[in-house]
Amino acid sequence: MTIPNSDFMIENGVSDLPFTPEEEKRIVSELTTESENNLKEGNLYFVISKRWHTSWQKYVDQSSRESLEASRPGPIDNSDIIESEGDINDPQLRRLLVEGEDYVLVPQEVWKRLVDWYSGRPPIARKMICQGFYSKSYSVEVYPLCLMLTDGRDESRTAIRLGKQASVRELYEKVCAVTGVAQEKAQIWDYFDKRKNGLLYPSSNRSLEESRLQMDQDILLEVDGSSSSQAAMSSAGNELALVPLEPSRSRVTIAGGPTLPNGHSTSSKFSLFPRITSEDDGGDSLSILGKGEKGGLAGLSNLGNTCFMNSALQCLAHTPPIVEYFLQDYSDDINRDNPLGMCGELAIAFGDLMKKLWSSGRNAVAPRTFKTKLARFAPQFSGYNQHDSQELLAFLLDGLHEDLNKVKRKPYVELKDSDSRPDDEVAEELWNYHKARNDSVIVNVCQGQYKSTLVCPVCGKISITFDPFMYLSLPLPSTLTRVMTVTVFYCDGSCLPMPYTVTVPKQGSCRDLVTALGTACCLADDESLLLAEVYDHKIFRYFENPLESLSVIKDDEHIVAYRLNQMPKGSRNAKLEILHGGQDRAVLESVKGRDAKLFGTPFVTYVNKEPLSGTDIDAVISGFLSPLQKVQAPSNIHKGNDNGHLADATADETSGSLSSPDTEISPDTEIDEASDRELSFRIFLTDERGLNFKPLQSESSVSPGIITRVLVEWNEGEHEKYDSNYLSDLPEVHKTSFSAKKKKQEAISLFSCLEAFLAEEPLGPDDMWFCPSCKEHRQANKKLDLWKLPDILVFHLKRFTYSRYLKNKLDTLVNFPIHDLDLREYVKNKNGESYVYELYAVSNHYGGLGGGHYTAYAKLIDDNKWYHFDDSHVSSANESEIKTSAAYVLFYRRVRSDTEKQTAGMSSDMD
Repeated sequence: MTIPNSDFMIENGVSDLPFTPEEEKRIVSELTTESENNLKEGNLYFVISKRWHTSWQKYVDQSSRESLEASRPGPIDNSDIIESEGDINDPQLRRLLVEGEDYVLVPQEVWKRLVDWYSGRPPIARKMICQGFYSKSYSVEVYPLCLMLTDGRDESRTAIRLGKQASVRELYEKVCAVTGVAQEKAQIWDYFDKRKNGLLYPSSNRSLEESRLQMDQDILLEVDGSSSSQAAMSSAGNELALVPLEPSRSRVTIAGGPTLPNGHSTSSKFSLFPRITSEDDGGDSLSILGKGEKGGLAGLSNLGNTCFMNSALQCLAHTPPIVEYFLQDYSDDINRDNPLGMCGELAIAFGDLMKKLWSSGRNAVAPRTFKTKLARFAPQFSGYNQHDSQELLAFLLDGLHEDLNKVKRKPYVELKDSDSRPDDEVAEELWNYHKARNDSVIVNVCQGQYKSTLVCPVCGKISITFDPFMYLSLPLPSTLTRVMTVTVFYCDGSCLPMPYTVTVPKQGSCRDLVTALGTACCLADDESLLLAEVYDHKIFRYFENPLESLSVIKDDEHIVAYRLNQMPKGSRNAKLEILHGGQDRAVLESVKGRDAKLFGTPFVTYVNKEPLSGTDIDAVISGFLSPLQKVQAPSNIHKGNDNGHLADATADETSGSLSSPDTEISPDTEIDEASDRELSFRIFLTDERGLNFKPLQSESSVSPGIITRVLVEWNEGEHEKYDSNYLSDLPEVHKTSFSAKKKKQEAISLFSCLEAFLAEEPLGPDDMWFCPSCKEHRQANKKLDLWKLPDILVFHLKRFTYSRYLKNKLDTLVNFPIHDLDLREYVKNKNGESYVYELYAVSNHYGGLGGGHYTAYAKLIDDNKWYHFDDSHVSSANESEIKTSAAYVLFYRRVRSDTEKQTAGMSSDMD
């Protein structure tokens, strides 16, 4: 790759501009690609303010619509993303910044170029790290670990910043350098929650992350083993902690008697657990609950934006069969050899955390070991950014299943074709195949089965499969559709321009929009609609590919549809664009300055590729404008074909040209020659950019190209005759109004969300199905049906929507049943099993995207009482408080009939 030399003078922070915007864009793109092709640990990236970077992007992307007037940005300015108070030589990023919204990351070579071109400061360098257990992934550590060092000699506090993958030895080196203490005299303690949780050994190569050190937590320095710290001395009894390598084998449950849902029993007044060592920092090791204390009411400490994790964990910690399983001996189920698992480490850490939550009374537990394991096996959840509780839940359930899968060697299963066999037979066969390879408490409790039907739109081939599911992600009905407003122009002059508001699939295509518009405007069989976007009173782009996604159309754009008669098959079509100019001053005067004043909405029609006369074009314009007449004018104008089309011919030019003796389009044309009293309007042939104009006369001959553009001048006479307001003020595709915002708060039912999930819909253009009959990928219609429901049924409400241009969260209130959720009519498999459910937990999300806060509601089923879990804070809640617009993940348990309970009890006794 060759990049021009950038050695040039910079005066007053401004360069000599040796490169054009296009060259800057190319150089940065090439350097970025080179860096992406050579990823490795230790590579430096620099953080740049998104605000400044956006101004630079607009400058170098002058071809984009938004950047037509973009000017060169000033020096790089990162002041909006760093803490205002702090050392200017060691700038610290403001917390909770979001990549792509607040900042961007650029490779070191790109940063050097940008500084050469623009200067600016301060530099904020960050290192690339490699994470992952089985598959390695690279990421930039934007927020290094910040530890608060307490010097035991004088209680002074100092911030120590290191990467989370730095070793304990490196921590000693930095602390000793800052404090002036010799390493052989220093002892550094994990001082989380102001308690000595374990000594960090200077010879250890363990990383700070593996040592469970969290963002902003305390560490304690002691010199020669002595300390004046009262807090340190008070916690000296809890100095060392070891990692449990096996789960406890005790079968004693929380209450010491037969286990009931949520681990409760009526046979004892207190909890009894054997003491085991643990890395989790809830204070002491597992302890005995005092008289009258209840299990399951412990909070979880926030370790730095871990409310998403705490919310999901509390929901699982109050899932009866899950907590019952992990409070007993499950060591024989650990599958350490499963290549899809985490060597059993995730299940052990989770089980140990469950025991602590159910044995700590109301003391908060710090899930540090669990978070460390989570970050190791799922790097996407490492660090201290906010994440999604549902995404964590999906990973955790799948990871626990793989760690606890009793099938050590998965048999090879050759799937058979359904061959028109009964659904019952095929579904049972596939479920047995699934269970032969997957057998764990998670599968037994949380997995169901749905039927998926695909129908080829061409040959009618039907494909039916039965697939397992762990949870159901339900769309909110408002997220499935999109309201769009498009203005229809009638090319035959039969009607005024008319805006139509239609509802289309949000993931639909231009074909869906054309179909909806056609229905709304009563489109005839021999008519068609041509979609286009209008920007700056010109056609910015056409939407002629029926499969093009509607996601490319933004809500603030202006879309029109030109209603045309269909051209005969085999005809060679060209477009004629008619622009409007001269609203404030004559076009002919503006032509001299090459700055025509445009207004309104262009007219567009199809013409055959045959030379057109000025009279032909004049007739088309008259036809378009006829509905806009203020008063009925005498019928003395030329008439074209009723459908707005003109006659046949051939030409290959990409733009129209005059074939009269003076064919050159020039701004220096004599203006006086433009007036032709045989035409109704003064018309000019112009180019794509609207900089050159050529007056048309009645006998002028224009050879149409792919697109021919003409401009019609509006003078006082035209404005008196026609109402130009119909050409202006095009409505936006979608404009959010107060009433629309208010409507968002109206409640929808959980059943309507489920019906939207089960409704038949076409696959997206990027999710085509390969039809075995056609041997081609087809946009098949897909229909889902529930077939088998699990004992624990989890609903994920899809509140977060993402598109190419927009990210949004819907705060719509979903009205979900707390008791007696009856799903019988939605389940196709009528096997006599109960499909009535009861709510027992909810994961809530408050706030918007990229931030917000997660909490949980959970029910102690034996006590029939609800509680609110907000990180370490736990409080009682009324059942009436559970339904809110923050509800994000819903947890239901099956309510069995008395007969089913008896049957289940007999089956258990036989086992």
